Parts: sequence; structure tokens; C-alpha cells
Amino acid sequence: MREGVRNEKIEEMTQAMTAAVLYGKGDLRLEQVPVPRAAAGEIVVQVGVALTCGTDLKVYKRGYHAMMLKPPIPFGHELAGTVVEIGNGVTKFAVGDRVVALNSAPCDICYFCRQGQENLCEDLLFNNGAYAEFIRIPARIVEKNTLRVPDGIPFEHAALTEPLACVVRGLEESGAMAGSSMIVIGAGPIGLMFIHVAALSGVRVIAVVKRDDQIETAKLFGAEQVVQVGSGVDAVAAARVLTPEGRGADVVIEAVATPATWEWAVDMVRKGGVVNFFGGPPSGTKVALDTNRLHYGDITLKASFHHTPSTCRTAFELITSGRFQCADAITGRAGLDEVPGLFAKMMERSSGGRDIKTAVFPAGVPR
Repeated sequence: MREGVRNEKIEEMTQAMTAAVLYGKGDLRLEQVPVPRAAAGEIVVQVGVALTCGTDLKVYKRGYHAMMLKPPIPFGHELAGTVVEIGNGVTKFAVGDRVVALNSAPCDICYFCRQGQENLCEDLLFNNGAYAEFIRIPARIVEKNTLRVPDGIPFEHAALTEPLACVVRGLEESGAMAGSSMIVIGAGPIGLMFIHVAALSGVRVIAVVKRDDQIETAKLFGAEQVVQVGSGVDAVAAARVLTPEGRGADVVIEAVATPATWEWAVDMVRKGGVVNFFGGPPSGTKVALDTNRLHYGDITLKASFHHTPSTCRTAFELITSGRFQCADAITGRAGLDEVPGLFAKMMERSSGGRDIKTAVFPAGVPR
């Protein structure tokens, strides 16, 4: 039976497919491109769903990503779907399997991999092209970072694994524990994931948000208290007063990526606390930090980038166990033909309505 499915899919795949290709800043085009085929160790996945992502939006705005891609290149990296072709030597998966394929895999042999810092791998292999009908998964990702999706788990939920894995690593690196206080600056998709996973871990979270609609959304994802910034609001003072004895939070997560919010984060943390600069501003960005406060306050500053195979599996378990509120994170649906317009609209940063992630269905939006 599986061989029949395989033959049928291979026959379908002799035709060209539609894919979104990024050519530069704000230049995203739908094109007809050859359907990928699986070489040894590889698989081809029919994309069931791809999710919009803050990183994709950042790349769309800037026209590049220093590590993950250089235009022109197929676009998108959060996906789940069905295996339609396997290359020689693939034994872990079969045609018809439902899978989530992460967007990278480490080499496991370089200095950083040997230190348990696979996210910094000197040969970190990235894969893009989720906004398409099919995607080829390189052999290393097949072997190290592709997971079988249980029946009953929607593809759009499984596709949350990649961003959630980055958040899991950020929390692990920050040392927050049950009972800790945490301030999360930003209530975009990543900020909300930080709020939710921290709350699931028993951390008491204060969210710092900008828009009216983000107040209730932050609470929905587990924030106990919310500070809304705006004209005349001292965000640092407003957040600190909500922390135990007003001393500042044990951990502050910056998830906006502006110099101002990086500086806020340092002023919102308590003595001996940890700041995680999770949001990455553009290359060359400078910030001004109070060195006296850093030194005499014994404050730890760190940044978190990307994920590891271990945090991918932790994130996947959060999703498949039902603990993570996946349905609340998917706030829109679209077809593949809508992707260029979708990103142009995301640039507008509408101030109304809850807009977290849009699920893109290459085969058409289910009714």
C-alpha cells in the first residue's frame, strides 16, 4: 500500500510547484519552480501547513538574514506535512508519515557541538522554503531534527515546534524556576510563548506590552500582571513596582529588539538577576547601559540564539501533550497565493485585533 502511495506522489511531483521566493527587502514573489526530489538520506515533504514568523517578517523587512539565508531563496521555515518521497538509506521515516521538520541541524563534531552548544555549531545547516507545496529536507535534518507527528495533532500545532524550541532554550538559559518573578518585554508571538511556557513552569510573569489588544492576549497566555507602555508612561517604574518589594524581576526577557527595550531590561531586573536579550536588533545597533548598575548589581547579561535538538524535543512534547495552548497561537488562515500580500500587511502593524500567527495551507485553506 505504501509503495502505491509513493508511486502516485512521485508521478504528481514531476510537475512544477508554486513557492514563495524572497528576492530582497520587501520583494517576495510567487513562482513556479521544480518540485524537489530526495537524494540519499533525504526526504521530500508535502507541506501541510507553514506558519508566519517574526523572524521571517524581520528578514522580509531587511532583505537578508546573516546566518539563515541570502536572497534569492525559497522563503519560510516553520512547517509540518506528509512524507511523499524518501531517498536511499532513509529508515526512520516512510512515505505517508506525518512529520515536523525543523529548520536546522548541527554537525555534532565541531568545538561548539562538543560543548553542548549545538545552536552555535560552526556548520549549522539551515533549510528554508516552507511557503511552498513541497520541501526537500536535507539528510542531516532528517537524521537529527525531524519528528513524527502523532495522529490527532494538527499540522498547524506541530509547526509551532521550531519557535517554541527557541523559547524553551531561552528559558533554560535564563535559569527561571517555579516561584521566580519574570518580566517579558513584548507580546508578539515570541513574547507570548515566553509568557506561556514560563507560566506553565510556575514562574510569575509580568508582561510589558504596547497595544490595547495585547493586554488580554498576554493574560490569556499566562501573564499575572500587564504594563502597557505609551506616552507619559515610565515603563521601568511601572514594571518594577509590580515586582516583589519593587526590587525588580529575577529574570527579564527582552523580546522586541530595540535599543530602548534592551536598556529597559537592564533597569527592570533586580540585583543579582538575569537579563536575556532574546530579540536581535539589526547589525551595528548600539545600546547605552549603566555600567555601575551592572557591576555593583552583579547582573548577568546574556543572549539566546536559536535552538538545539534537545529543546526541539522538549517543545514538541509541550505541544503533543496538550499543555501548550496551540490553538490560541494560530489566529489566521491563508492560502499559499496570499503569502506576498500577507507579509505586506504584516508590515503595517495593525493596532487592532489579536494577530499572532497565520497558518498558510499550500493545498488550500480547509473549510
